[in-house]
Amino acid sequence: MKKLLTLEINGERFDVAVSPATFLVDVIRETVGLTGTKKGCGIGDCGACTVLIDGRPTLSCLTLAVACTGKSITTIEGLSRGTELHPVQQAFIDKGAIQCGYCTPGMILSSTALLAENPSPSEEEIKHGLAGNLCRCTGYVKIIEAVKHAAETMAKEAK
Repeated sequence: MKKLLTLEINGERFDVAVSPATFLVDVIRETVGLTGTKKGCGIGDCGACTVLIDGRPTLSCLTLAVACTGKSITTIEGLSRGTELHPVQQAFIDKGAIQCGYCTPGMILSSTALLAENPSPSEEEIKHGLAGNLCRCTGYVKIIEAVKHAAETMAKEAK
């Protein structure tokens, strides 16, 4: 039996009817139509499905949609403001931290949460903050550079 839920995704309310066993990644991608959130391994190992729930990085492939009522969900589409990219998104582009792009939304959202909590992380702190996100293409060097660059840009913007 389906259950009617109201979810707040990227600041918008969505009324959805879902089975109690439906995962958030499926609602985001298939019901709401936001395909930036990637469905990778489906068992919580890769981080491709990472979204922010109340500002915390969360694996949407392991999170039941029914557990998200009353919470704020942010996907990669929700970071930008119109055509202006979030500083983390722009840093990933500027530093070439994107290859195939499959892991990128999860990496960017995890990086955004890290920088919200720690605006000036060390390289080790960045590695720790991204430990749940796997990338098979970049080797992580450019990703770490992008997070450092985003931290610097955001610090300048805050002044």
